[in-house]
Amino acid sequence: MSIIEFQLLQKEDKPVLDRYFASRYYENSHFTFTNFYMWREPYHIQWAEEDGILYMICEWEGQHMAIQPFCDEDRWQEAVDAFLAYFKEQGWPFYFTGLEKPFAEFLAGYKGAAFTIEDDRDNWDYVYEAEKLTTLSGRKLHSKKNHLNAFRKLYPEAEYLPITDDIITACKIELNNWYKLRLQDEPDDPFIAWERKAILEILNDYAYFKLKGGAIRLDNRIIAFTFGEPLNADTAVIHVEKADPNIRGAYPAINQGFVANAWQDMTYINREEDMGHEGLRKAKESYKPFKMVEKFNAWIA
Repeated sequence: MSIIEFQLLQKEDKPVLDRYFASRYYENSHFTFTNFYMWREPYHIQWAEEDGILYMICEWEGQHMAIQPFCDEDRWQEAVDAFLAYFKEQGWPFYFTGLEKPFAEFLAGYKGAAFTIEDDRDNWDYVYEAEKLTTLSGRKLHSKKNHLNAFRKLYPEAEYLPITDDIITACKIELNNWYKLRLQDEPDDPFIAWERKAILEILNDYAYFKLKGGAIRLDNRIIAFTFGEPLNADTAVIHVEKADPNIRGAYPAINQGFVANAWQDMTYINREEDMGHEGLRKAKESYKPFKMVEKFNAWIA
């Protein structure tokens, strides 16, 4: 009988997971309840709390994967031992995904099994200085500032608003407009439909997730919206950012407006990974990240 008894992730589990994510300084953008909840269905995310350790597993295309355990560092050995026993009991090959660097380094010296460890560049997080995203100062961000200035000149009546119940319906309409455009470009991408469903779930129960959000209203419609939350003591993570791609400067405007209005108490802004998507990588690199949060995968051959 395994010591770990997993259960499917549900909305009511938020207080338990929040407590573990807040207990250490994590930099991985995935380590928030919102992120795991949004992707719980396609990745079949499950969790268990056993003796003060939070265990999580997921599955993609038939491969079962463990997420690094959430606990004090001096209990990592114990937690990995338990994971190994569980995977062996299930008859699954052992695989860790999305590891932070300190845990990957621990696995390199793990006593009990030899792990193969590789970095996962497609899932590295882009982290920016909040002040730079607000001011867009300096030569490197000159083109971004030009786009923002063009937006303000073309659309002086555009207004930034925090997301409240009053505008959530309008945000859903913009999401559906964005979804239709993306579907034309990439009709075979399953992530587009999953993401739309996940965002709608969050917007439908927005207050519960305790997020901060922002939107831009122009001509009585929402043309851009975004939401995020604190990731750790000095970093906010942006989970979602959508804008009308046909309105010049809409993306720079919501990016700058959100940080300026919601995150001035934070030093850094984590804008998550590019997933190996060429267009996303180009867009995220164009904002000149302050640092990257490396992530690793590990397995036993």
